[in-house]
Amino acid sequence: MLTDAHCRNAKPKDVLYRLNDSMGLYLEIKPNGVKAWRYRFKLSGKESLFALGDYPSVGLSEAREKCAEARKLVKQGISPVQNRQLEQIKREQDNLNTFEAIAREWISIKDWAEITKVRRTDMLERVVFPSIGKLPVRQITSAHILDILNKTLKRGAPSVAAEAKRTMSAIFDLAASTLRADVNPVWPVRNALPPNKTQHKSALSSQEIGKLLADFNTHGGNFQTIKAFQLMWLTLARPNEVVGVRWSELDLDNATWKIPAERMKARREHILPIPTQAVHLLRAMHPITGHTNFVFPNRDDRKRCMSYASFRGALKKLGWATKFSPHATRTSGSTRLNEMGYRADIIEAQLAHAEPNSVRRTYNHATYFAERAEMMQTWADLIDKWSQEHSS
Repeated sequence: MLTDAHCRNAKPKDVLYRLNDSMGLYLEIKPNGVKAWRYRFKLSGKESLFALGDYPSVGLSEAREKCAEARKLVKQGISPVQNRQLEQIKREQDNLNTFEAIAREWISIKDWAEITKVRRTDMLERVVFPSIGKLPVRQITSAHILDILNKTLKRGAPSVAAEAKRTMSAIFDLAASTLRADVNPVWPVRNALPPNKTQHKSALSSQEIGKLLADFNTHGGNFQTIKAFQLMWLTLARPNEVVGVRWSELDLDNATWKIPAERMKARREHILPIPTQAVHLLRAMHPITGHTNFVFPNRDDRKRCMSYASFRGALKKLGWATKFSPHATRTSGSTRLNEMGYRADIIEAQLAHAEPNSVRRTYNHATYFAERAEMMQTWADLIDKWSQEHSS
């Protein structure tokens, strides 16, 4: 059997020669001075060689350990040469299957409105990808997940942390179901964070609506954010419908906004009457963003719409974040319009709430448009009045 001194002192000769160890292991000394470990084995009656590395990078004891591992494979009828090739392919595939790649695949197959996909992608790009986006999914541990959640929570964003946890868990489920991950690392830390105590905000009173709009209109923030926020209140459209509005959806001459089915929660086209104030607002925006697809394009990428997070950032700056959520706009509008005596059918039609009866839904859509236009003009006049009462 070989000793380390044998290996160290072996000198190259004019021809290749070998120093045998035991059980098929030997050190091959080449004329150029390279010393290479080899394991000779026989499988299915055929003799083969398996490279174990070069000496002294791989010492004698390590070579014997590698040889023992290869010998175990041979006993199982597995060629260590082919096994190494398969392991290499697997590593290459794992390197391609990064968290970000699978996350984008997961988003692409979701039956969501485009604005929802954009919003979820924005969250991943801000919160998750910087930490684990480039890592192969098999290398991501529960410690990585907990670190992301804790950092997000410490920033004072429990709702974002909860959304990140749900999203990461769904992405790992996809990876596991397609055999690209062995486990879902979110599961062990699913209860590590305190429950998200975010509550649905109640409807604002007319005085509160006026104060909110007055504060927002004068808070000194981004002009585009202010106008998008105003449009949301003037139409009572959903926040994601507002930030994603395209110029192609608008007919300002006829004061209508046609939201395509793919952008609607119920996956049905919705036509909104636009009050005069909203028409003026949109005409004022046209010289600024009319050359883009979106009325409110993203600041950094004009091919995308603005981020819904812009509303939340402005509300936090104004001190309204704990009192009001953008989704509460519709609750507030519905409550106040009901108090004003408008029929529930008209209000529900304006809010695009699902009508289970398809015949009745079509009838309502056609019949109530004029009444909705009149109602929304009255609403726009009222919120103008309420905000002016609180303007300095």
